[in-house]
Amino acid sequence: MYKSFCPSAVSHLHAFEMMNCNLITLAPDTNVFVAVELLIENKISGAPVVDENYCLLGVFSEKSVMKVLVEAAYEQVPIDRVDSLMNRTPKTISEDTLLVTMAQIFLTSPARRLPVVRDKVLVGQVSRRDVIRAATQLTSSHDHEEKHLLYLSALRSMSDAPNV
Repeated sequence: MYKSFCPSAVSHLHAFEMMNCNLITLAPDTNVFVAVELLIENKISGAPVVDENYCLLGVFSEKSVMKVLVEAAYEQVPIDRVDSLMNRTPKTISEDTLLVTMAQIFLTSPARRLPVVRDKVLVGQVSRRDVIRAATQLTSSHDHEEKHLLYLSALRSMSDAPNV
């Protein structure tokens, strides 16, 4: 017995069907060390930074923490707010983004998470693991020996891949 992906399901699953809406978010003036503690305590690699209206301002991540370490070592200038270190231009998606498009983005960029926005407002987030989990749930079991592979090119041509 083996499993394979159902091509029609993979090509029709949207971000809103798999996104996490219960997010740890940060305010732009959050202290860097408080933010780092939140990342560690919650076992997450990054968190969206939002304003009082929940508009996405950026993402504070483990990479941002590396900036803290390097700048502290070389610049010796204290940095205490997440907005001075966050990624201000994170790759974002809409609620209608397809699973295969998200997989292409993750494959072709260093992004580990994709904030889901509607009119600049953060409504959720999809991580690499969310895409893998959703794809795994779309597998179908086969009892026969013949193996079938899913070729994403059968679903979309590479010219349809998102620009990243």
